[in-house]
Amino acid sequence: MPKPVSRAYSHYSRDALLVFSQLIRRARIERKLTTQELADRAGISRGLLQRIERGDPACAIGAFFEVAAIVGVRLFNADHSTLATAISANNATLALLPKSVRPSSTQVKDDF
Repeated sequence: MPKPVSRAYSHYSRDALLVFSQLIRRARIERKLTTQELADRAGISRGLLQRIERGDPACAIGAFFEVAAIVGVRLFNADHSTLATAISANNATLALLPKSVRPSSTQVKDDF
């Protein structure tokens, strides 16, 4: 089976992933955890953790978030109750929006 073609990511996405992965690695080292210890706690392989710490965009976002939570890297700079409030507000807004979006008849410019 051939390897899938890698997808291009924007500079912003790559930079954001790199910062996030650096925060995770820094927090792991500050907590004196080995890569194997953190991988075991997160329920992932050591190789996946190493890819997360390098900022590999192909890693599952759930794995990124779980590792970040374990080492104390705050997501969205919010505690649990703030996240719960945001979820509730977003659910209320999403309930008012259409369930699906139809294709636009105009061409979208995405050359940023």
